[in-house]
Amino acid sequence: MTVETRIDRRFADLAKEGRGGLVTFVTAGDPDPEVSREILMGLATAGADLIELGIPFSDPMADGPAIQASSQRALKSGASMGQTLDLVLEFRGVDDATPVILMGYFNPIYIYGVDKFLDDAKDAGVDGLIIVDLPPEEKTELCLPAQAKGVDFIFLTTPTTDDNRLPTVLEHASGFIYYVSITGITGTQSASDEHIREAVARLKEHTDLPVAVGFGITTADQAAKVAAVADAAVVGSALVNQVANNLDENGKAKPGTAAAVLGFVRELADGVRGARA
Repeated sequence: MTVETRIDRRFADLAKEGRGGLVTFVTAGDPDPEVSREILMGLATAGADLIELGIPFSDPMADGPAIQASSQRALKSGASMGQTLDLVLEFRGVDDATPVILMGYFNPIYIYGVDKFLDDAKDAGVDGLIIVDLPPEEKTELCLPAQAKGVDFIFLTTPTTDDNRLPTVLEHASGFIYYVSITGITGTQSASDEHIREAVARLKEHTDLPVAVGFGITTADQAAKVAAVADAAVVGSALVNQVANNLDENGKAKPGTAAAVLGFVRELADGVRGARA
């Protein structure tokens, strides 16, 4: 795409600041619409540079137990694709700069209708998509139509994505590259600093796009180390766990749930901002 997007501008600003960014993931509607809204509205102020918003789905097979549970909580509280897009639109009413990327699976989009989804997502202020079960070979399903609407399509790379596979993955990638630093499901382990450093360097040989690294980042220190070598650190399961840890015995949000999540985001942001000092 030739038009500069919010994602482009944010990574350009981060480069000018000489630091890596913080990308935060939360599931739309988790644990309920009100608390989810409070969390989303506070993320940028707490220090998130980019926001990944999970599309609730009943079978998130690539995600670990924490994010699977967050989808179940959201769906139980009535979350839907329409409500997810409405949440983004409401966020855009107070923040027109922070990029919002929807992350999830193709099934809910297919059921909603691809053309309608892309039109509504663009109108709501969505900047990018990460659809984990659509490989590059299926680019005509959503990737190319999304980019034609001005919505970035972000592909995942992993430790097993070798130099022969990378050109296929990168051919139509836009926005940034999401490097999954471990093999397996989300939130279950973490990669070594040296592994991440080498992986980012290898990706940089193949693309000019920013590289964000996620999976297994659970502390401010880990986020800082990743942000020191990558363009951004992505934190998801650890934030979703903050939600889970603040639920009562009936699974309802305790008072201060959103504040606890946002407080953790501030810790992560402080770590990331000091990473290259």
